[in-house]
Amino acid sequence: MTPDSVAATAALLAEGGYVADMALATTVHLALRMGRPLFLEGEPGTGKTEIAKVLAARLPRRLVRLQCYDGLDLAAAAYEWNHARQLMAIRVAEATGAVADVESTIYDRKYLEARPLLQALEGEPAVLLIDELDRADEPFEAFLLEVLADFQLSVPELGTLRADVPPVVIITSNRTREVHDAIRRRCLYHWVDYPDAAREREILRLRAPRVPERLSAQIVAFVQRLRQGDYFKLPGVAESIDWANALAALDARELESGAVDATLGVLLKYQDDIAKLKGEEAARLVAEVRQAAP
Repeated sequence: MTPDSVAATAALLAEGGYVADMALATTVHLALRMGRPLFLEGEPGTGKTEIAKVLAARLPRRLVRLQCYDGLDLAAAAYEWNHARQLMAIRVAEATGAVADVESTIYDRKYLEARPLLQALEGEPAVLLIDELDRADEPFEAFLLEVLADFQLSVPELGTLRADVPPVVIITSNRTREVHDAIRRRCLYHWVDYPDAAREREILRLRAPRVPERLSAQIVAFVQRLRQGDYFKLPGVAESIDWANALAALDARELESGAVDATLGVLLKYQDDIAKLKGEEAARLVAEVRQAAP
């Protein structure tokens, strides 16, 4: 059941452990009420994919995920004819003298293998997550236009397959390349940014409940300062949650330089970034956050 207000949408997301600001909650609410695909862009780790997972869990609907990659084509994304079954049917027809019958049914729906796009259009209502569209080749975007505009797929040999209940469509992009305007025009758009300190504290409260309040405040202050630095890959919310849980697993009660240095591989994912932060720079940030959040 679709939430009847922006506040109800924000509450639905929060029930699933996702803390959305008012702008994001409004865009999600409008996408649900208007039946429009939602295109989310932002840095990796800011929670774009998680929105689709939470919506699927709380609406509730099936989650159908299409993970995009270089070389993704229609056969992997939408449908593919089961040529082995078709060939077997032809051989059986030849053996029984029913060639004319099999010629008229060889492109029946039973021989069509559904991939994520078609899976989302058929069966029980779904949330279709088209994840990291920017990783796919640009020509692949043309395959999506019919699905996004009319929630249908045209199969030349079979006809047009339409959704009885249109899926909720969430498209994500890390902006490694620009997605074509034709896709954007069919969607509502939102840029998912890093959260401010207050919202990140609330996220940790929900997603890392074992972390002491004092440590949580220091973690957020540390990560917020770190994102102002010049690093190859800044830590996202996912890394903040992982780091908080890692420190809690080590029974940390507050940030200490030794524990920070030992766990930087949870927070940062590139050796150059770790080497830049480890030691004096980490100790300086620890001192600052302990003073700011004593």
